[in-house]
Amino acid sequence: MRLTEHFKHGLTSPICLTWELTYACNLACVHCLSSSGRRDPRELDTAECRTVIDELQRMQVFYVNIGGGEPTVRADFFDLVDYAVDHQVGVKFSTNGVRITPDRARRLAATDYLDVQISLDGATAGVNDAVRGPGSYATALRAMENLADAGFGEFKISVVVTRHNIGQLDEFAALADRYGAQLRLTRLRPAGRGADTWDALHPLPADQLRLYDWLVAHGEKVLTGDSFFHLNALGETPLPGLNLCGAGRVVCLIDPVGDVYACPFAIHEQFLAGNVRDAGFGAVWRDSELFASLRTPGTGGTCASCPAYDSCQGGCMAAKFFTGLPLDGPDPECVKGHGAPALAAADRSAAPRPTGDHSRTAPARARTVALGMPALRTAPAARHCDENPLAGTGPR
Repeated sequence: MRLTEHFKHGLTSPICLTWELTYACNLACVHCLSSSGRRDPRELDTAECRTVIDELQRMQVFYVNIGGGEPTVRADFFDLVDYAVDHQVGVKFSTNGVRITPDRARRLAATDYLDVQISLDGATAGVNDAVRGPGSYATALRAMENLADAGFGEFKISVVVTRHNIGQLDEFAALADRYGAQLRLTRLRPAGRGADTWDALHPLPADQLRLYDWLVAHGEKVLTGDSFFHLNALGETPLPGLNLCGAGRVVCLIDPVGDVYACPFAIHEQFLAGNVRDAGFGAVWRDSELFASLRTPGTGGTCASCPAYDSCQGGCMAAKFFTGLPLDGPDPECVKGHGAPALAAADRSAAPRPTGDHSRTAPARARTVALGMPALRTAPAARHCDENPLAGTGPR
């Protein structure tokens, strides 16, 4: 059995998992997959987080992708990173850079088994800040400079590809070279606030072809997290990766309150497998009926008759689900042209809504996404953490 075929049936432990430590965030990115902003008072406390890490160590999970929200706003964040590394669980965390000071950069540079991803969605301030908010470009670059000056090494610059930044791929690569970093490109999914802005942001068919050609030419230096396997139907040169949906098979998500979802991009009750507070993460991974069903390879549905099916495997489950398409149908960005008519025929108004909106402002529903500075919030916040999750945290 080929390795990828083995993965389709699931593993006894995930290769890696995504763990959102908090929904608190100082930004309000219009495509945020978890609709972050406000902290959930039910989030796992320090002791509970350590219990999860202990279990990941016993399960020999290779590493954990920590995100949020902005994970560094948790007062215990850096202590939890140290605890994980000390217990042989590698950490890769994503941050907008707001708390990567020179001192913290030096601390991170001295920590083994750790990687840092700085989120940036434009190679220029105008493109980035239209999506991530005013000043976020300067904050990210300052964090990169601090990491580079501290001798961290090859940290990652993590870019969600949109139709507005796809023309900046070479500029992103040059930016990574400038800071001694590695570029990581990820796919935009219609999850969280992205469900409301996906139509305005997702790459168009010509953009998809441009991205595929660019990745073929530069892929050996660029990470993708296997998120563009739907592009493999475009040519004979496959993009690096497993070329399959790993949801519930090799990856999953733990959210801030301990709920375990099959996929980081499918935060919805239909993909909720359990909660770590009940019987622990291992029990959810091993015994979930949902995960068992995902580990039973399907027939390919309507895509099985397509000659490109072996290349793209039908595309992304989350992208289909939140655009109202059947899970056994074509990807909404199918590069063979099957996605567009499927979207046109679908009742988009009946598409499932992502679970939970933690935004500090009104949801982005029906908002037009244009290049330029988003409007600043003017209404007073009910609590300090609603307006600024950094309030009261202070440097540590």
